[in-house]
Amino acid sequence: MASNLQMSPQVEQIHGEIRDNFRALANGFQKLDKIKDANRQTNQLEELTDKMRESKRLIKEFDRKIKDEEGRNPPEVNKQLNDEKQSMIKELNSYVALRKTYMNTIGNKKLELFDNGAGASEPTADENVRMASEMSNQELINSGTKAMDETDQAIERSKQVVHQTIEVGTQTAATLKGQTEQMGRIVNELDSIQFSIKKASQLVKEIGRQVATDKCIMLFLFLIVCGVIAIIVVKIVNPNNKDIRDIPGLAPPVPTRRLLYARTTDHFN
Repeated sequence: MASNLQMSPQVEQIHGEIRDNFRALANGFQKLDKIKDANRQTNQLEELTDKMRESKRLIKEFDRKIKDEEGRNPPEVNKQLNDEKQSMIKELNSYVALRKTYMNTIGNKKLELFDNGAGASEPTADENVRMASEMSNQELINSGTKAMDETDQAIERSKQVVHQTIEVGTQTAATLKGQTEQMGRIVNELDSIQFSIKKASQLVKEIGRQVATDKCIMLFLFLIVCGVIAIIVVKIVNPNNKDIRDIPGLAPPVPTRRLLYARTTDHFN
C-alpha cells in the first residue's frame, strides 16, 4: 500500500526514514534473541529506544506535513495518508510493547522506559522492573508517549533557540554586508580623490612651467627696457660720443642750441 501512496517529496522522504527505522527496530529485536549477556541486551534495548523516539518524532512530522498539504490533495489521497499514519503508530506501539516484554526478561537491569530530560529524578533498577510489571501494555505505551512528548517539548525549545541564533546571525550578516558596501563606496571615493589629486598635480606642474616661461619673457623684456634707458641716458650725458649712434626721434644735442643763442647775443651788441 505504501508504494502506491501519492506523496510530495518531503513527505515521501519522512515516510522513508520512518520505514528505515522500523526495519532497524525489527532487526534489532531479532538480535536480542541471540544475545545472552544481560548488559549487552540492556545496551541493545537503549539503542532501540532511541530508534523508537526518533520514529515517534518522524511520525509527528509526517502528520504535520500531510495536514499542511491536505487542501492540495484529493480526499482519497488524504484518507490513504491518514491510514498510513495510523498504521505506523500501531507498528511503533507494537515495538514499545515488545520492548516492555524484553525489559521484564532482563529483570533487574537498570533501564529507563524513555529518557525524559536532565534534572529529573532517576528511579532505581528495581523500581523500573516493578513499575513495568505492574503496568499494562496501554499504560506502558501511554507512559512512553508522555516521556516522548516531554522530550519533543525540549527539542522544540532547542529549535527555538536555534531559530533565534539564526535570526541573530542573519541580522549580523546583513549588518556586515551593509558595512562592506559602505567600505566599497569609501574605497571608490578615495580612488576618485586620488585621481583628482593626481590631475591637480599635473595641472600645477603645467602652470608652474608656464609661469617660469612667463618670468623668463618678462626678464628679457626688462633687460631690453633697461638697455634702451641706459643708451638714452648715456646719449644725453655724453652727446659727442660717436660710439653711440643717434636714436631716431631723439632731440638734437643741447650744445648746438647754446651756440646759436651766443651768436644772437653778439649780434645785438
